[in-house]
Amino acid sequence: MALKKYKPNSPGLRFRIDSSGDETATKNSPERSLTVALNRKAGRNNLGRVTSWQRGGGHKRKYRIIDFKRKKYGVPAKVAAIEYDPNRSANIALLHYVDGEKSYIIAPDGLKVGDVISSGEKAEARVGCALPLEKIPMGVTVHNIEMVPGKGGQVARSAGAGAQLMAKEAGFALLKMPSGEIRKFRLGCLATIGQVGNIDRLNISLGKAGRSRWLGRRPHVRGVAMNPVDHPMGGGEGRSSGGRHPCSPWGQLSKGLKTRKKNKSSNKLIVKRRK
Repeated sequence: MALKKYKPNSPGLRFRIDSSGDETATKNSPERSLTVALNRKAGRNNLGRVTSWQRGGGHKRKYRIIDFKRKKYGVPAKVAAIEYDPNRSANIALLHYVDGEKSYIIAPDGLKVGDVISSGEKAEARVGCALPLEKIPMGVTVHNIEMVPGKGGQVARSAGAGAQLMAKEAGFALLKMPSGEIRKFRLGCLATIGQVGNIDRLNISLGKAGRSRWLGRRPHVRGVAMNPVDHPMGGGEGRSSGGRHPCSPWGQLSKGLKTRKKNKSSNKLIVKRRK
């Protein structure tokens, strides 16, 4: 993915770095049959109370229905378009199957319009094809990995993510995750070959506060800038660092506290921790 800089004709363009749009094919609107309405949450739960601060506003969106399961085994599909998805960091690819069905998948790096891909045990080990881990060659980078066979991909789905297949032993495959963690997955779990596209997304600079508001992100206020009634780190004469260890508004420590449960059943599947 190429990045595009702008001439500083205005303060908002001076520091703006954006995607050039080379990866995405020109398409005015998403496939209508694969979109549903997306209701606004504005950081509130079912009781109307704010549970996620600094969220709200933003541009109106439609949700694109993504096929994470890839269950059409043995049916080839042609890539009709690579599209932008406002609901995720990765781009998505529109597939036209030979039997007339259409679906969206997460677009891996290197997938182009016109490519033909498929899924299942007999699929080729090419970028965009989905195979069981048992059939994938060693050392290959995969994404959209299932944790339970048939449940659909849950791991390595964001822009630039990918896990490397390290070994196969005793009914399990060992994958090195994007975080560096080495984890076991059942050999029957489906995974898509390749790394998720839109790799340079982390280098994009919004350029102005208004673009952040378009994405539904409201201004973020530091806890130490609040009053004691609003945050445990608030108050103090002059510029105070809070007088205590950094924490959330409800007192949970934000540095060093391990939040993973010690008796989680999936602990036995983690071969090496990320730290």
